[in-house]
Amino acid sequence: MTTSPPPHSPAPQGGLDAFFGLSAHGSSVAQEVRAGITTFLTMSYILFVNPQVLSSAIPVPNAFVQLLMVTAISAAFGSLAMGLIAKYPFAQAPGMGLNAFFAFSVVLGMKVPWQTALGAVFISGVLFVLLSALGARQAIVRAIPNSLKFAITGGIGAFLAFLGLRSAGIVVNNDATLLGLGNLTAPGAWLALLGLIVTAVLMARRVKGAILYGILLTTLLAIVTRAPVYAGGPEGALQAFPGLTGRVLGIVDAPVWPASLVGQLDIAGALGLGLLSVVFTFFFVDFFDATGTLTGLAQKAGALDAGGDMPRARRAFAMDGLAAMFGAFMGTSTTTAYIESASGIGEGGRTGLTAVTVGVLFLLSMFLWPLAAAIPGAATAPALILVGALMMEGVKHIDWDDISVSLPAFLTLIVMPLTFSIANGVSLGVIAYCAIRALSGRAREVSPVLYVIAALLLARYVFLATE
Repeated sequence: MTTSPPPHSPAPQGGLDAFFGLSAHGSSVAQEVRAGITTFLTMSYILFVNPQVLSSAIPVPNAFVQLLMVTAISAAFGSLAMGLIAKYPFAQAPGMGLNAFFAFSVVLGMKVPWQTALGAVFISGVLFVLLSALGARQAIVRAIPNSLKFAITGGIGAFLAFLGLRSAGIVVNNDATLLGLGNLTAPGAWLALLGLIVTAVLMARRVKGAILYGILLTTLLAIVTRAPVYAGGPEGALQAFPGLTGRVLGIVDAPVWPASLVGQLDIAGALGLGLLSVVFTFFFVDFFDATGTLTGLAQKAGALDAGGDMPRARRAFAMDGLAAMFGAFMGTSTTTAYIESASGIGEGGRTGLTAVTVGVLFLLSMFLWPLAAAIPGAATAPALILVGALMMEGVKHIDWDDISVSLPAFLTLIVMPLTFSIANGVSLGVIAYCAIRALSGRAREVSPVLYVIAALLLARYVFLATE
């Protein structure tokens, strides 16, 4: 089991070191900032993807730009709160999947007003904070066996790698087999493969900042070769780098205050009896998605203690709920911890300074967002694939000879990428673990808390629509 820093740590070198515990974690300001930049680059796509998804359901004037600003502000708040209060290197932003559920299922599908849907997100955030303050989320994490914790980390790694492979066009949809191999000679694929090799070589040579340098070098290659890997071409086609367009030197654009979105949530409407299932779905998906993400990231960052517990868990989980509440007030779907934080952890991020760096960069993106548009998906894909590979390291600690351990762990690991959901992977793993242990005469080896969670999860899949 990965453990926390040793008790006899070096004396802090200054106030910043003392506040974040940099020396205690064997880190430095430069290392944390570099890790924060890496995390930001791998998740900066949300600045453009979230507005694209939500603008279809939120018909306000200049919707895309207002939603971009809301995305940046919410991500900055969530990341700063996680870094300054919980002091973990976990960035937060409006979550993918939850934004699609918000827009297409709730608003467009169920015809729920977008203001009421925001109210449902806010209520779910309140529930997160209350359960965190009461210690319920920590109790759940404590009840999860170490084998599933390692499987969660590995599953998140597989999910990250899958996202990277899809982003690069290396894995594509296939009508006959669901998924298939893409055209490896396509610009996005060969750029990503080249970037993957270059970044892996830099890591093998122990070059500090290898992942960040890999992203920047791949981006530069995309620009120089005029490879059509950027969105915005005619009729939705990809195009070569279109250049930076802004008001000052092509990289600066004035922020816009999202007046049409801020404070528009309808909490009273969301409390209506007919919408309780919507509130519960928002709550359920983000609860287990964020819990699984935070647990997996903590394990990867070496933040779990000898007993497998996460120090300052109450703060970390509360900041996740607080970010969801703030995001809903600003006008976006659920803000949550991002698995792309693993890229910064892989770069050496170990303290809250990494998350603070991400938060500051999101604030700057309100002025410099054209720069974020210069990083194509083909450049961040290698980082996701490599970090995914690194996160598989923990599965060697799973007892693969014990079927009551190995099958739940395998389900946890494989279901995440196949269903595009961390929550589903955690849920099926927990249900399988409890069922097998109980029916094979080993019921007392499982925490009663985990049985309760498994029953609730099973009831959710039986009686409520899946996400």
